[in-house]
Amino acid sequence: MRGTVLASRLELKGKRVTVIGLGVEGRALVRYLCGEGAQVTASDSRPAERLAAGLRDVEGLPVRLSLGGNQIADAVGAEVVFVSPGVPLDIAPLAAARQRGIPFSSVTRLFFERCPAPIIAITGSNGKTTTTSLVAEMLKAAGRDVFLGGNIGQPLLESLPEIGPGSWVVLELSSFQLQIMEQSPHIAAVTNVTPNHLDQHRSMEEYIEAKRNIVRYQRADDFAALGYDNAISRAMAHGCPARVIFSSRETEPPGDAAFLRGSRVIVRLDERESHICDRGQIPLLGEHNVSNVIMASAIAMAAGVGSDAIAKAIDGFRGVAHRLEPVRDLDGVTYYNDSIATSPERAVAGLRSFTQPIVLIAGGREKHLPLDEFVRTVQERCRAVVLYGEAAPVLKDALRAAKGVPVRMSPSFAEAPAIARGEARPGDVVLLSPACTSYDLFANFEERGDEFKRLVQELKPRREL
Repeated sequence: MRGTVLASRLELKGKRVTVIGLGVEGRALVRYLCGEGAQVTASDSRPAERLAAGLRDVEGLPVRLSLGGNQIADAVGAEVVFVSPGVPLDIAPLAAARQRGIPFSSVTRLFFERCPAPIIAITGSNGKTTTTSLVAEMLKAAGRDVFLGGNIGQPLLESLPEIGPGSWVVLELSSFQLQIMEQSPHIAAVTNVTPNHLDQHRSMEEYIEAKRNIVRYQRADDFAALGYDNAISRAMAHGCPARVIFSSRETEPPGDAAFLRGSRVIVRLDERESHICDRGQIPLLGEHNVSNVIMASAIAMAAGVGSDAIAKAIDGFRGVAHRLEPVRDLDGVTYYNDSIATSPERAVAGLRSFTQPIVLIAGGREKHLPLDEFVRTVQERCRAVVLYGEAAPVLKDALRAAKGVPVRMSPSFAEAPAIARGEARPGDVVLLSPACTSYDLFANFEERGDEFKRLVQELKPRREL
C-alpha cells in the first residue's frame, strides 16, 4: 500500500519528479525541488480555477502543471513521486507507480533526510498543536535556536539553509504526514490516539499504524513521550526502540514519567523528580490543556530544558488561535472560537472547559464518528445548540436524545452567531466548537475560525440596536 520508499538521501538535480497535491506543503515542495534543479511536474485533481491563489506561489517556476485530475502518466513517468498529505495512497496513479517500483517520498521525509538539527515531532488525535507550540516556547525560554513547523502550518523545507546543527526543530505531524515515513525523530511524542480521519483513512488500524511510524524507526538513544491515559498511545511503548517517558494527568506511571501528584506537575527522569508548576498556575482553559502541559514538560525535559525555563514558558503561554480562543465579551456573554474542534471528541473537551451555560455552534462536514458522548455532554452543559452546514441534519437527529436542549437550525454559517446570541443570557458562553470538519464551506478550520471572529466582532451591543 505504501509503495517503495526511498532509503537514502535523494539527489534531485536533473531528476524527473512528480508532486501530487498542491496544498501548502505541495507548493513549498515544488519551490524547493525547482531550486534544487529537479524536473518537476505538479499534479492536482482540482482545476486551475480552484487553485488560483495557490498557483501564484509557483508562478514563474520551471514546473509543468497537470491539473483537473491526477494522471497515471505523470506518476509512471517520474523517477520519484512526492505524495502530499491527505492524498489517498490508493488512487490510480500511485497504484500504477507502485506496480512499477517507482519510489515514493514526501515533503516531511525529504526534510528529515536533510535536516542537520535534532528533531522533536509530536502527533496525536488531540492536543498536538498546543503541545507542539508549548514545547517550542519552552526551548526558546532555555535560549535555544528553535524552528517550529510541520502540520502547524509552516513547512520548514525552505528554511533548511537557516537551520544549523545547534538548532532545534519542533514539528507537529499528522497521520497523513507520517503515513509513508520510514524515519523517526530524536524525540517523538504521541499525545493520544482516538477515532479520527476515518473519512479518509480506510480503517482505524491504518490510522493507528500511521501514528506509530513516529516511534517505529527510533534508536536506543532517542526518546518517546507517550500519553499514558490513552490505551493506544500507551501500548506503543511495547517494542519501542527508544527510551519511553509516559505522560499522565490521571495517575502516576512507573519509570520515567510526567504526571500530576496532587496539584503539582512533576517530571521524573533518571529517578530525579522536578516540580514544574502547580495546576492552578496553568493559564489555559480545560482539563485537556493540563494534559498538554504535562506532555510538553516531559518532552522539554527530555530535550535537556531545565524546570525553571519550562515553568516560565507555561506561565507566559496564552494558547493557540482557534483553540478555545476568547473573541469578545458582548452584553455579558463571552464568545469563544474553538474551530479546531473538528471531531465530536474535541468538541466534548471544549464543552467541558466551562462551568457557565453554553450556547454551542456546531456543524460542517461530518467524519462519521460516534456522537454518543457529544450528545451526553451537550445535555449536561448547553443551554441551546445552533447547527449549520452539511452535518446539521445528522447532528439534529442525534441531539433529539439531549432532552430539554433547544436545537436551532441556521440557514448559513454567517447567521449562526446572531442566532446563538438570541439564545444566550448574561453570564453565558457562546462557543464555536463544530465537532465536524470545515470542508463543506471553508478551505480549513483556520478560515472558519477567522470568519467566526469577524462575524462576532460585527455584532452590535444591544444599546446600539
